[in-house]
Amino acid sequence: MQKTIFVVDDNDTNLAAAREALKSHYRVMTLPSASKMFAMMEKLTPDLILLDIEMPEMDGFEALSRLKETESIVPVIFLTSLLDAEVEATGFQLGVIDFITKPFSAPVLINRIKTHLEIDELIRERTAQLQQKTIQLENLQSAIIFGFADLVEGRDDNTGGHIDRTSTYIQILLDALYERGIYKDEIEKLNRDSFISSARLHDVGKIVISDIILNKPGKLTDEEFDIMKTHTSEGEQAIDQIASRTNDVEFLNNARLFAGSHHERWDGRGYPRGLKETEIPLHGRIMAVADVFDALVSERPYKKPFEPDEAVRLIMENVGTQFDPLIAEVFYEVRDKFKAVLLEPR
Repeated sequence: MQKTIFVVDDNDTNLAAAREALKSHYRVMTLPSASKMFAMMEKLTPDLILLDIEMPEMDGFEALSRLKETESIVPVIFLTSLLDAEVEATGFQLGVIDFITKPFSAPVLINRIKTHLEIDELIRERTAQLQQKTIQLENLQSAIIFGFADLVEGRDDNTGGHIDRTSTYIQILLDALYERGIYKDEIEKLNRDSFISSARLHDVGKIVISDIILNKPGKLTDEEFDIMKTHTSEGEQAIDQIASRTNDVEFLNNARLFAGSHHERWDGRGYPRGLKETEIPLHGRIMAVADVFDALVSERPYKKPFEPDEAVRLIMENVGTQFDPLIAEVFYEVRDKFKAVLLEPR
């Protein structure tokens, strides 16, 4: 497939000469101004641009600056009859890949373009390969981390499917909050996929809790409960250990906030830090609702599962004490979506 070259010059003679030199090798589009170039680029993306520097209305320097603002990766070669050190320095600083002086000869023009297109193609190939390897590594990392979370859940005989369900609840709440403009500024700053995926590690600290306590078929003693509560801080420490060996800072920072804050309470009587109201990260305030709802509707050795409507009622009774009032109100509005999750096959 022929490569497409844009030649942008306000001189008809230069345009004709470039077209004649290149037409046997490339698809050539000749354009008399930078504004025409930008208009054409809305319809067609070239493989390379030959851009004159000295043009009325918008010169080559301004055109290249605007092009870079669009995050275009199309390589640009400047055409100029006045090449000096200052022009050269300015051009390279703006991102031009080469200069060709006018009047140009056909062999020079063809060879310069051929060389730069080959370099550009090689760079794109190598970039694509690196991106593919990065994706593969990220997928492997995610699989290991998710597998680790599932392994932790597997130790707890009482929480089958808890990770999957709470992740879905969080997705429902996050979408609903955003649609209603609640905590919108904070949500817009989040990487949504990272936020939801990292929630799977909220109980990772349970890996250090004894099976005797974790699977006790009855109410925990005060001492046992104190030990159980350490799963929040232990989770933070475990995630810190993972973070020290990887570059995925955003995902693990989200995971750390979920692990360390999902048992905090709106009234400040939660753990591990006794944070109050919006001192609690958004991660913890959202997970608190999702986590408690799932615990209420799930069977435990020491209790039967509550009916979903009863679980909703109990959560709403604790609005302003245990739960963020704004998040709880949205939870009430989307409660049917939470109930639908319970009907999905495991």
